[in-house]
Amino acid sequence: MNIDFKKCGGLVPAIVQDAITKNVLMLGYMNEEAYDKTIATKKVTFWSRSRNCLWTKGETSGNFLHLVDIKVDCDNDTLLVKAHPDGPTCHKGTDTCWGEANQHNPLLFLSELQDFIDKRHQEMPEGSYTTSLFKDGINRIAQKVGEEALEAVIEATNGSKEKLIYEASDLIYHLIVLMTSKGLRIEDIARELQKRHDPDWDKKRREAKAKGEME
Repeated sequence: MNIDFKKCGGLVPAIVQDAITKNVLMLGYMNEEAYDKTIATKKVTFWSRSRNCLWTKGETSGNFLHLVDIKVDCDNDTLLVKAHPDGPTCHKGTDTCWGEANQHNPLLFLSELQDFIDKRHQEMPEGSYTTSLFKDGINRIAQKVGEEALEAVIEATNGSKEKLIYEASDLIYHLIVLMTSKGLRIEDIARELQKRHDPDWDKKRREAKAKGEME
């Protein structure tokens, strides 16, 4: 990795992001020594400008930042550090240095699940239920989506909230498998819904349909 430490007098900004929640936790500065120690120990280390020494985040509080990945920006003078935090990041006891809660949005897991199912589709490991679905083919996968949708409807009308969540989860999982088998992703559904959220969406859709019929 080519990092231009000389540009700013030996230090580069290091933006720390939670690798799971994607929230920005803090901003620190690294020199080459701090960067090397971060890579070697897998614990994020900075150069303290006030104390004029290396400083590993968490060395006194125990709230370490465990390194996941480091990337350098297009100008080679700013780092994006992805890490797993042990507890609050800020010295004031808050999750971030901006006083924000570092909460995980569960919706982000759908992309992780999509990536997992994509990998299953590519590698097709033996003994995997997902693999067996892909081997059974599109008709069987579509049938499973229909079955799970029916079970979700039954729980919605005559069951409990807990069972509805369970069956709806089965439905979403099998729907992602179906989308994957057609070369699509769950994000394609999100984009379509986002497009429909436009107040003029229905008007545009009708206009496009009318134009198509005229042609």
